[in-house]
Amino acid sequence: MRVLSKHLGVFGAVCAIGFAMPALANAAGVPDRPTFAKDIAPIFQEKCEACHRPDSIAPMSLVTYEDARPWARSIRSRVSERQMPPWHIDKTVGIQEFKNDRSLSDDQINTIVKWIDQGAPKGDPKDAPPAKVWPNEQGWNFAKLFGQTEPDLIVRSTPFTQKAGANDTWWKPIVETGLTEPRWVRAIEIRPATVKGRKITHHAVERLIQEETDPLAQNPLDNGTNIGGTFMEWAVGKQGELMRPNSGKLMLPGAKIGFDIHYSGTNEDVTDNVELGIYFYPKGQEPKFRQVLHSMSATNSAEVDIPPNTVKATQGFFVLKENARVESFQPHMHLRGKAMSMEAILPTGQVSMLSYVAHFNFNWHNSYVYADDAAPLLPKGTIIKVTAWHDNTTANKANPDPNVWVGHGDRTVDEMAHAWVNVTYLGDEDYKAELEARKAKITSNNTQQQQQQQ
Repeated sequence: MRVLSKHLGVFGAVCAIGFAMPALANAAGVPDRPTFAKDIAPIFQEKCEACHRPDSIAPMSLVTYEDARPWARSIRSRVSERQMPPWHIDKTVGIQEFKNDRSLSDDQINTIVKWIDQGAPKGDPKDAPPAKVWPNEQGWNFAKLFGQTEPDLIVRSTPFTQKAGANDTWWKPIVETGLTEPRWVRAIEIRPATVKGRKITHHAVERLIQEETDPLAQNPLDNGTNIGGTFMEWAVGKQGELMRPNSGKLMLPGAKIGFDIHYSGTNEDVTDNVELGIYFYPKGQEPKFRQVLHSMSATNSAEVDIPPNTVKATQGFFVLKENARVESFQPHMHLRGKAMSMEAILPTGQVSMLSYVAHFNFNWHNSYVYADDAAPLLPKGTIIKVTAWHDNTTANKANPDPNVWVGHGDRTVDEMAHAWVNVTYLGDEDYKAELEARKAKITSNNTQQQQQQQ
């Protein structure tokens, strides 16, 4: 049987060992004769349409039956093999509760497979849910959460033209924000400005350039100076960041944004820019906790030396200088990237697996955002251990050439290994209060479960 890891204990994570059983065709919750209208459309709306809709980044739409039916065999293959939706966390170890989990449950997979195996019937259109309304390409996904039509501040990189047939390019303009007073940020959203721009923008790092005096907000692994560190990193598969209640990022007067945009090759000239949308807390409403995005390396540049036809592992360590809540985990590697784990080595010596991405895919840079009651709470002095595996063999289908040595570099054919990790720092009193609240919640949940079983 499968052993599911739970966020037990005061630190919010323990390691569970087990194996996953294959999906069963007669699993509970799977209808006898599923139809698109009644059973499949709701799944696609919830887990697929964010990308699979007209003028989005996916190659085909799954919004209507007529859209989806020609792709039935391909859908069956990708879904049953858990390639789609892209969610690469190993479901047998580490934390399993996430705010943005877009993976399919076993029942959802079985329903889709059964629907296709039975001829992919359309069903009665009256059974279909109302069409989901998505913002157009010029819309902002987070705006309506705050009763707005657009972010409070939009910072745009200067336009760049990627010429047809050109090699990958890194565009690094620095842009003024125009801020004249400190402002706390509660959400960030990033997007390429055009549909064509989405097709060539692989990722975009936005660094906050400001005179930073708080040592916890500095990120020497990323910047090496006393500037504000990474503000956000956008990549295919990621939309933006919503801060937890009473936490945020701080922008200071005179702050600038340093863009680092990776444009991939194209068969036509494409001119685009990246738009950074920033949502502020209302003036006078300051969050108690400051959140920082750290680049936690799994290696240094000298260690990225991967021989031909070899699988190689490297490790890196990041020491928490203050009590912290780890908010999210986003692995970053290139084409030889195979897997990455993040563990916590506590001051007591106890080691807990936080998250393990077993099947890294360079095409999807997912940020795994922990659920409120699962985000690990870690004491000052905890060491975050990040381990990366690179596969430079023929077994790696994404490998352009397994017969060459691979070193460190920014190009897609080079390699690197780090994790983008959002961290909220907590003083001793707040840390203890968070621990007690977590304990009380777990105790309450356990009591309710016991009562339901009686």
